[in-house]
Amino acid sequence: MMLKLGLSETYTTDLRMPLRGTGHSKLVGNDAPYFESLAELDAWAAMPAKKLTGVLGFQASRPIEGLESEHRGKLLVCHDYKGGYRDQVPSTLSYTFNFWSYCDTFVYFSHHRVTIPPSGWCTAAHRQGVKMLGTLIFEGSGEEDCLRLLVGQLPKSKTGPPLPSSTTLPLSPHYARVLADLAQQRGFDGYLLNFECPLQGGLEQTRALAGWITILQSELKAKVGPHAQAIWYDSVIFTGHLRWQDRLNSLNLPFFLSSAALFTNYTWPPHYPSLSAQYFLSLDPAIVGSSLSNQSSVHKAKSLRDIYTGVDVWGRGSHGGGGFGCYRAINHIDPKFLGLSVALFGQAWTWESEQDKPGWSWEKWWDYERTMWLGPQTEGEEVPVPDAPRREGEPECPHGKFEPLVSFFPQTPPPNPADLPFYTSFGVGVGRAWFVEGVKVLQRENGWTDIDKQCSLGNMVWPRPILAWENDERKDKVPNASSALNLDDAWNGGNSLLLTVSGAGSDAEDAFFRCVWLPVQSLAITPRLSYQAHLVYKVNSGAHLDFDFGLSVKLVTDNIQQDMLVNPIAVNRTDLSGGWTTLSIQFELPTDHICDVLVAIGLVIGFAAEDPTEAYEFSILLGQITVFPTSTQNVSAQQPRLLWADFKSTPSTDTNFSGVLTWEVAASYTPLTNIAVTSPEDPNPIWILDASDKWFSVFLYFNIYVQPYTSDGNVSEPATAVFIGTTGLNGQAQAFFVDPNCLPQEITQAEGVRYLVQGVTDRGEVLKWVQCVFVDVRL
Repeated sequence: MMLKLGLSETYTTDLRMPLRGTGHSKLVGNDAPYFESLAELDAWAAMPAKKLTGVLGFQASRPIEGLESEHRGKLLVCHDYKGGYRDQVPSTLSYTFNFWSYCDTFVYFSHHRVTIPPSGWCTAAHRQGVKMLGTLIFEGSGEEDCLRLLVGQLPKSKTGPPLPSSTTLPLSPHYARVLADLAQQRGFDGYLLNFECPLQGGLEQTRALAGWITILQSELKAKVGPHAQAIWYDSVIFTGHLRWQDRLNSLNLPFFLSSAALFTNYTWPPHYPSLSAQYFLSLDPAIVGSSLSNQSSVHKAKSLRDIYTGVDVWGRGSHGGGGFGCYRAINHIDPKFLGLSVALFGQAWTWESEQDKPGWSWEKWWDYERTMWLGPQTEGEEVPVPDAPRREGEPECPHGKFEPLVSFFPQTPPPNPADLPFYTSFGVGVGRAWFVEGVKVLQRENGWTDIDKQCSLGNMVWPRPILAWENDERKDKVPNASSALNLDDAWNGGNSLLLTVSGAGSDAEDAFFRCVWLPVQSLAITPRLSYQAHLVYKVNSGAHLDFDFGLSVKLVTDNIQQDMLVNPIAVNRTDLSGGWTTLSIQFELPTDHICDVLVAIGLVIGFAAEDPTEAYEFSILLGQITVFPTSTQNVSAQQPRLLWADFKSTPSTDTNFSGVLTWEVAASYTPLTNIAVTSPEDPNPIWILDASDKWFSVFLYFNIYVQPYTSDGNVSEPATAVFIGTTGLNGQAQAFFVDPNCLPQEITQAEGVRYLVQGVTDRGEVLKWVQCVFVDVRL
């Protein structure tokens, strides 16, 4: 793999979360973000390390009715931003990846020996059902570690067999176990195996390496889960020579068979993908595990979908020239019909190649990025693509007009809300401000980036919403609609989703009132299970329109002839900060079905015009959508809360108010009333508790505030506290490092401070102050 080498920049940890101040220390980020050698990995393994509880785990999806993806190729995205870990410069807006619903696997890549995906990236991927892999790489002078990987940790004592042995290279499971332990502790799902240095041991070493990969696969599945995987990168061949093949063939077949999948190099000529497919289909089914007698729970049968054909977005030797010409290469891979998968390398090209140009801004990048992935915002607009470069002697390869990347892959919904409550604030992972229930608590001139706060952007409104008349009999042209991200206003987080609807006037008799359906997000739901959905929104329109908004859920598939049951819940509020309003519904699909069903949640918008012949335009800001199973009736209700907080100062800093905050979460049942036990034989229990495994509240993140003690030894009301940051950066669920640069100047000069911790649940609930905790720090 001719990988893009890192630029001459110093390593910077993930500091650009919503934190007050600038110049924060590395203590706010992940411990040991990567390892430069296997010796460093051994040093980590020698020290006990608790699993990061702040990283969201992967939730495997179930079969979904209405989703035709079983035989289509998948998308793997390999993220190499300036060599890795350099996409995070303090206190600014930066690159984020936002097309998770089309992606099956994401690889965080760097040129360190063991690359660990940052905790925020793991959470962002898992929230939308995508596997996150780290990287194990050997390049340059990595031959010694290549051998050490197989023989295991070296002893310090003199040791050896008591008698001479004529066996081949011994194979130790040590590093397979340690690497699986690391993935389990940090919350990611496996590794890309990139061996880009020759193996001097030849056949003996390569066979041992193939055997070691099977051990790694088994360890990962045992410790991480059945979804875990190790993917082989097309580099070393079975002789030990470093020779990229650009396809599957007999030279790299042994490594493909031992691993979960193959990621080919990206310098292939146009006919190579079909050669890969032909070669795979020529293999004995017993070899690839497709015969029933050769299947196992650890090593599943191989298919064409397990061959990820490389495409370099930078275009280095890649057919089609990369960039907006990637579609040319993907057309040859043909994931739709041939069924091969695609490995897209260096997708942050849209940022790296443009960021130093005059007039560059985050908004310009987003327009550039969304065009490459989703297509033009205006339907029918032509996207210019540079001519594709051709190798010397290569015949011309005709291609059609530009095709966006997502057009080749099926869109999948996030995990079923019954398994993982669906939450989105439409967060893109960046912002210039931070909002808590519509109130701006932080403003940053240069912005911030925090991948942990990234959510679905509403996967059915890009590149533009598709509206339909709620009454199918209407003959007028359906209104136009557009979607955009609004970084100036939000409910919770750093941005909201702006939807704009416009249309021409109508002289139809019933045009005074029109009603449209606007789908926002696809979901997979379980039939006969009741769900609740809650929306926070606000409207901006001219005075000549009156609105009637409704939240609804509709089937996406035509294979089920049953209407959804949708009922409003009388908890709508219009008195929220910033002009926000809530809508709530309960819904269910009242039919039996063997698998999950694909549905869309969206808005039913009715609008009445004073003069229906006039053109109209209005916009809607969506701040938050949450979906989760309806609570069981008659069980004792509970409220999430925080129990206590503690603080441990950091002596090395120049203020006694810097250190580590920790806290504990809890739940409280509502008070018992109307207690009536008629006799010892009364069959009615005095209370009924929710005995499911998901009743206890889970928190997305915690907001952290500070307030000074006054000279008379008092503190003000919690509402006056100053926001200093959120959790999520270091993978710790209930810990926050108070960096001195987070604290306002007046705080550092106080005689004492009070820190307040405020939870935000996975159902979008921001805890009231009576449910929160404080801890006092006095000089």
